[in-house]
Amino acid sequence: MTLPTSGLITVNDRGARAATTFGSVAAVGGNMVFIKKLTASSSANLTFHNGVSSVVLDSTYKEYLFTFNNIHVSNDGASFYFQANAVGGSGFNETVTNTIFEAYHAEDDNPAALGYNATRDAAQGTSFLHLNCGSLDADNDSCLAGTLRIFNPSSTTFVKHFIGETNNKLDGSETDHSFTAGYFNTTSAIDEVQFKMNSGNIDAGDICLYGIL
Repeated sequence: MTLPTSGLITVNDRGARAATTFGSVAAVGGNMVFIKKLTASSSANLTFHNGVSSVVLDSTYKEYLFTFNNIHVSNDGASFYFQANAVGGSGFNETVTNTIFEAYHAEDDNPAALGYNATRDAAQGTSFLHLNCGSLDADNDSCLAGTLRIFNPSSTTFVKHFIGETNNKLDGSETDHSFTAGYFNTTSAIDEVQFKMNSGNIDAGDICLYGIL
């Protein structure tokens, strides 16, 4: 499902939805407000930085949601990465501990499995983090889709938790459903998040940022 970049969707107790034009998305428990869309075109990275180009990534919202739509790689075998900077930081090298696992299934029914991927997690690491487990396919009809949620990134008391989920067509004609979760082990506020491939560019696709009240 592609989330709207304008308009308001309200949800009642029966799950019915009604579209209006208030510039946000309302859901049970609060509003989800569109903030910024970045579109790749052979891009080395896509970066969201609070206060730059109308990006909001501060104490305005307690939760931020990134959506990935039709992310296409320039190179076979690449992986989709992310990292963050604390306020005033650089280098995208915040300390992270996370876990990641995947379910995958080939078009010819072999292989098919569910398992933890110990080669793509981090234990107090500072490198970019995998958002997908398998290697991406650069075929014209292949892409990645998914979400990343970061909770209360402006807190100066707690670590910053995140949950990511992606699905993509692997280099080898398999569907790969990856799940990652963890935390940035810092009590400094985070105000910058970058997405990139570990090899080559983000050939096409877009990433949207939403704030959740």
